[in-house]
Amino acid sequence: MNKKLTKKVKKSFKEHFKTKSLQVFSPGRINFIGEHTDYNDGFVFPAAINKGIALAIQKTDASSSKVFALNREEMYAFIISEIQPLDKGGWRNYILGVVSEIKKLGIKVGNFNAVFAGNIPAGAGLSSSAALENAFVYGLNELFSLGLSKQDMILISQKAEHNYVGVQCGIMDQYASMFGVKKSALLLDCRMVEAKIYTIDFKKYRLLLLNSNVQHELSESAYNDRRTVCETISKKMNVIALRDATKENLEGIRKEVSAEDFQKALYVIEENQRVQSFAKAIKKNKLKKMGKLMYASHAGLSEQYKVSCQELDFLVDRAKENQNVLGARMMGGGFGGCTINLVLKSAAEDFEKEVSSAFLNEFGKSCSVYQVKLSKGTQISK
Repeated sequence: MNKKLTKKVKKSFKEHFKTKSLQVFSPGRINFIGEHTDYNDGFVFPAAINKGIALAIQKTDASSSKVFALNREEMYAFIISEIQPLDKGGWRNYILGVVSEIKKLGIKVGNFNAVFAGNIPAGAGLSSSAALENAFVYGLNELFSLGLSKQDMILISQKAEHNYVGVQCGIMDQYASMFGVKKSALLLDCRMVEAKIYTIDFKKYRLLLLNSNVQHELSESAYNDRRTVCETISKKMNVIALRDATKENLEGIRKEVSAEDFQKALYVIEENQRVQSFAKAIKKNKLKKMGKLMYASHAGLSEQYKVSCQELDFLVDRAKENQNVLGARMMGGGFGGCTINLVLKSAAEDFEKEVSSAFLNEFGKSCSVYQVKLSKGTQISK
């Protein structure tokens, strides 16, 4: 939880609405391994982090609700009974979607005022959208005593993204943000929506995120396209999802699909296997094995699933050349955002300088570096 951010949001709420508020902090997430497997009913290995969205929220007797996005200094007012998705609504659609999905359950939500801010860079692949959705559904649940479970809340957040934002995301982001455990990662079964908690001891290593600061417009349409490919191939193999498929199943329909689509499906099958291997490596405290699996994951995302970009590949290649980095890979939907790196603590500063300089020389722009810790999920804050 970020106390400084929470304090800033609380102060802004008081200035705008002249009353006390309920505080919620909802974290972003990293994902160690298991990318694009979640919407294939597969396995992922995320963790909540100590960066996220701080929300201040309170009931109002006014005839409309108001939300102030502090980072953007934008105020938005709306009438709950007249909610519709907005064309190019940006952050507004995440909030409207949450309220709409609660209403669809036959639950009444009263008017409210809110202020939120985040310290997750947008488009970095750290799930600022899931953190925002979770913050609002959690806050509204507390404020109006809606009686929703955490499981109910993450499904509301996911449906808000599907129906109001237009991204057919899996459940990983919302789950990790809501259920995160300090110093731990979650082996999440996306079909059962159940997770095993794995406490991770990084020993002499630490996590560094390198943000390419690239956001390609292609990402949303490409994401939905990949999902369609996976569903089409699953049908051809007569399985519910690629989680149920083997390489042998896939070989059986090789002649019925394009070479590109074959590789996309093969990547998902292999990535699910890598997630299971990663879990075993954590249990045995084999950090080097974990690192190798991260590199293999990135190679699959770049060469088979085709969701990387030259900036992300460059960052992973620089990591691979450095003996003090055990593993690295792109993270998130792709076409920009961050790489996650497992770096020797004593060499982290040098690595940061080297890779930042090389990136600037190569692309004429800077990458950003973040240190993150594994933290608790969505919670009431003070």
